[in-house]
Amino acid sequence: MSDSLASELRDAVYRWITEDPDPATRQEMTAVLARAIGREPGAAAEVADRMAGPLEFGTAGLRGPVRAGPNGMNVAVVTRTTAGVAAWLTAHGHVGGVVVVGRDARHGSEAFATAAAEVLTAAGFAVKVLPQPLPTPLLAFSVLHYGAVAGVQITASHNPPADNGYKLYDATGGQIVPPSDGEIERAIQSAPPARSVPRAPGAEVVDPRAAYLSAVAALPHGTSRELRIAATALHGVGAETLQAALSRAGFTDVHLVPAQSAPDADFPTVSFPNPEEPGATDLLLELASEVDADLAVALDPDADRCALGVRGPDGWRMLRGDETGVLLGARLLSTTDNPDPLVATTIVSSSLLGELAKEKGARYAETLTGFKWLVRAGDGLVFAYEEALGLCVNPAFVRDKDGIAAAVVAADLAASLKSEGRGPLDVLDDIATRHGIHLTDQVSLRVNDLAVRGRLMAALRSAPPASLGGVGVTLEDLLPSADVLRLSGDGVRVVVRPSGTEPKLKAYLQVVTPVTGDLADARRSAAEVLAAVRDDITALLR
Repeated sequence: MSDSLASELRDAVYRWITEDPDPATRQEMTAVLARAIGREPGAAAEVADRMAGPLEFGTAGLRGPVRAGPNGMNVAVVTRTTAGVAAWLTAHGHVGGVVVVGRDARHGSEAFATAAAEVLTAAGFAVKVLPQPLPTPLLAFSVLHYGAVAGVQITASHNPPADNGYKLYDATGGQIVPPSDGEIERAIQSAPPARSVPRAPGAEVVDPRAAYLSAVAALPHGTSRELRIAATALHGVGAETLQAALSRAGFTDVHLVPAQSAPDADFPTVSFPNPEEPGATDLLLELASEVDADLAVALDPDADRCALGVRGPDGWRMLRGDETGVLLGARLLSTTDNPDPLVATTIVSSSLLGELAKEKGARYAETLTGFKWLVRAGDGLVFAYEEALGLCVNPAFVRDKDGIAAAVVAADLAASLKSEGRGPLDVLDDIATRHGIHLTDQVSLRVNDLAVRGRLMAALRSAPPASLGGVGVTLEDLLPSADVLRLSGDGVRVVVRPSGTEPKLKAYLQVVTPVTGDLADARRSAAEVLAAVRDDITALLR
């Protein structure tokens, strides 16, 4: 791109600066513009990128880098977004209702939460704000607990440190689904400039932690509490609530990774604050080994995701999301008192949960990816999970993924197994023996140009592979309901889709192999097929 600045773009920047109510970001954008006018290398491209927005309000709300400009998270963007949300709520007859606002501890979160609360208060809503940075599941809990018409959580979950976000829950306690996202997007576009949006103080500070902890403490069904737990919050906001929840449930032998327990918006010990990322749980597994733990627990920064680590014959390792989902799903299916329970997972997760449901005479559902769909899977839902470490063990009071509650249920399971001289891997072996080896994996292609994803999806649609890993496959296209392709054959399934939250094209792999003899032999055979499928998919996504 040229280092010169087009006059139309320059004028748009001046308008943005004039309409921005925050002096800090006005000054930031003024400095960026001055560098561009002075033809500093790269400055014009930076201005163009900052002005390339606005951030799109999708079903995951907003996410973007904390910076000035419409293509970033800042007070002006949050102000206009909240004005749109307020208009949408009013149009649906909710004016005057309760709206709860919470936040994590990322850069900008406090200012963004304050702006959202003040805009909603000025618009006539009864706003309740959480008292400090708290886990996202507490905000989801609060929507139902306080009978709110909506909830707003300022968080970017496990995104890189530079990002922040805006997540919206509706009156059901779940994240919004279409057509609400489109309606809100149009309302935001119609909102006045941020400087003209009314704001008013006066929100009520509320603390839902005692009620939430009481509900979580009632989840365990076992009686054994002899368990040593190593845990990390990955510099997020989950450590204090996790420790309190485990203690209320009777698990007091908990060891936190010291360097990662306090909230730190810079996430200094991890390159990417996501328990799924290589290296993110190294300190946790070191601690688990040092203290001779029975279970390791990793939360993501806003504590809605939970990863489990276990000790096996080759030392400590983290379970895959599907392994954890199957473990907790089996536990809840065997302990629920619901006479007609439903369990659910997504089309990209392992199909093994369906086999467990069939074995227990329970109902089973598969939805599109995202908890906004999972919590709407049907009546009688007792458990839902997605392979990306999202687990809902408590849909009666949190209609979203909840890493804290999942950790408590996992501890209950691990303690019960320990009292029997067994562990989580023994349960997974038992399940595999009955239902076959279900191995899953993921291939992700990160792109700089989002158009690449569309071209690759179009290429797969027009010329799908005839086989993967030596197994013949057929293509199923889920359009128009979802931009998803499913390739399936005998014991092989691959689902390909563009990520909804990251600049990635993702392929989710599953191989199923019956166990007719030795379990280890069946596992090796399945691993060989999975590796071959992975190689083929990797080649297709180049």
